[in-house]
Formats: sequence, C-alpha cells, structure tokens
Amino acid sequence: MRCVRVDGGFADWRDKARTLLHEGVPPALVSWRDELMPADLFAEEALARYAPGSQVTVPRQVLELLERAARFRVAERWALLYRILWRVAQGDAAAALPGDPDGSELHLRIKAVGREIHQLHALLRFVPLGGAGLPDYVAWFEPEHEVLDVACGHFAERMGRHSWLIATSRDGVWYDGERFDYRAEAPDEWQTLARTPDPEGQALWLAYYRSTFNPTRVNPQALRQHLPQRLWQQVPEGRLIPALLVQARMGAQRAGQAPEVSVRPGKRIRLRQQD
Repeated sequence: MRCVRVDGGFADWRDKARTLLHEGVPPALVSWRDELMPADLFAEEALARYAPGSQVTVPRQVLELLERAARFRVAERWALLYRILWRVAQGDAAAALPGDPDGSELHLRIKAVGREIHQLHALLRFVPLGGAGLPDYVAWFEPEHEVLDVACGHFAERMGRHSWLIATSRDGVWYDGERFDYRAEAPDEWQTLARTPDPEGQALWLAYYRSTFNPTRVNPQALRQHLPQRLWQQVPEGRLIPALLVQARMGAQRAGQAPEVSVRPGKRIRLRQQD
C-alpha cells in the first residue's frame, strides 16, 4: 500500500497522481492523506516529482472536472479523483460521466461546489470599515467547501473600485481595487478584521427584516432549501428566523403581517379564511 499525503491542494495531488500513474500503481494500492484524514507519518512516503517527459494522456475536460470536484471537502476526496484518473488513463472514458458510479459521485460533488459558490455570492454581507491601511469593507464567511478563490471575482465586479477583505476559517482574499491578494491560510489579523461588527447597520437590517416578514407566505421547507440551517449563524437575520417561524405556527399567520406591523394603528383587512 502506498500512503501519499496531499498538502498543496489540487496541483500537489495532480503531480503525485501523475507519478503514480507513470509507475503503474492502481487506485486500490494508494491511501491518500490530507488535513481531513488522520495522519500516519510512519506510512507516508515522499514521491518523486512527475517527470514531464513521461506520457500520461488524459483529456483536458476530465482534468477540469477533477479540479472542480477537488474543492469538495470530504475525507478521501483524492481517492475518488485518482480512481477516475486511473480509469480514464486506461481508456475507460465513461469513468467521468454521470451514468457511471464514480462519475455520478464526481458530478454530485461538482454540483455541491457550484451551490456553495452561489450561497457565498448571495449570503456574504460586507461591513463598512475604512481607515488608514484598512479595506473599505470586510466580510466573514464559512463555506463548506473550498470556493473563495474562484468566487471572489464576483465581488470585484459588484464593488467597483472599493477595497475589501473576505476571510474564512481557512483562507482569505484582500482586493485593493485593482489586484487580488489571495492567501490559502488567512492571517490572524485578516480574520480579526473580517469579524468586525457593524451594530448600527445590523440593527437597521434586523428591523427591516422583522417588519417585512410575512407569516402567511412562510414556507419552512423552501426557506431551509435556499438558506441552509448551518448558515443561519452567518447572516444577521439568522438569529430571528427560529422565533419568526414559531410565531407563524402559533397564530401570526392569521394576522397576515409581522407583529411589529400589526400593532400599529390603521384599518385591519380580514383575511379570506376568516370571513
């Protein structure tokens, strides 16, 4: 059994996988390790760098799929990628297709990565900061998968020439209005800046969210689909959602509006089911 550790992400895995392919090592004889797998320092071995002159032919489209799926954080993620790479290199092109068991899992992971990118775009909230040597805006997010470096370009288009910083528990990116500074390991000072609170702006947003919450239209299943419960702690309104759902179940749906609105003076229009 060959025990191989991946420390440099997809690029590191790709070089080591090519070496294994060149040596003819099948997937069943490789145990892949990374930060998600328990370390086995006595079993891990250092592989020679892949020799560019060695011919290992794999279509570029397959490598692009493998690189995308490599962002899916799960134990033994490299094992699936190597199994598909091995099969394709052996002439089994179906290994990367959705109809194949391995290919199906590959495409499920790619879709999950795409959803995580969408959620980061939709749910990340910038907080104004500014000051000498500081970005104009900062934001903290905890994506389930490794997507920040491919998702951050969206915010450069959205924020114009403003500078901003996004940090996660793993990586971070600082945009100065022209260039990206991406770090696979976010410095502690970046993480501290990204967690800077904005009490005034947050209070205004929470008041708006409460007043516009419509209990008659609430759909808990759809809500959890668009805003997974694991992300409730990452958006300001997340702390309000449980109580608002309870209010809806306990009778607020009959009022047809948020309690903050229903207590205000004005003409009440009865709902049809109350007639």
